Amino acid sequence: MKLVKYIIAIIVVVIIGYNSVYFKKLDEVKASLTAKQFNAAAYAQTFWTDKLLPNLDKAIDITQLTGMLSTDHAKTFDTYSHALGIGNLRYFLVKGKGTITSINEDDISVLLQTDTSKQTIIIATEFIFGNAVRDATGLININEFNNTMDFNNVSAEVNKIIREKVLPPFKQKAKKGDAIEFTGAIELNKEHLDVSKIEVIPVSIMSKE
Repeated sequence: MKLVKYIIAIIVVVIIGYNSVYFKKLDEVKASLTAKQFNAAAYAQTFWTDKLLPNLDKAIDITQLTGMLSTDHAKTFDTYSHALGIGNLRYFLVKGKGTITSINEDDISVLLQTDTSKQTIIIATEFIFGNAVRDATGLININEFNNTMDFNNVSAEVNKIIREKVLPPFKQKAKKGDAIEFTGAIELNKEHLDVSKIEVIPVSIMSKE
């Protein structure tokens, strides 16, 4: 009787073990993992086409922004800036018109002039990095992403679009003295505000004929 019970117990263990373990082909596993991988390039292109470009008309004129910052910078930050985290770094979507005063290795200097003020800003043309363009519109929800790596890769892909598609045609023709129009993103520190060295990451930039 004990032998029969022992054999039955072994059979039960074997059946449970068989149903608990299964095998998949390696190529099936790889295909499943690939399907689940986040496509940062595709997401960035959709964001660029469907969200960023259609909202460029909401950019604030940069000379108007700096004027407002000088009178009530707290309210201006609250009204026009965006950020996806807690901290002093905030991002603005800006636009402007000006004249190229110098073409440098990594950027161009642009004079912005109104009836009452003059200001020189920098427009980056070589080193395009950071999260300014991704975050300046406030149109991306961080909760859409499973991890910070995917989120940061979107910034990298957006910046790649700027380096490869926005800047090359402009840099080919740009020269000192050209009048230009631009829209882009800037980063400012709310606690340690300095508007004397504003750098714009361009989303759109062109010379005026």
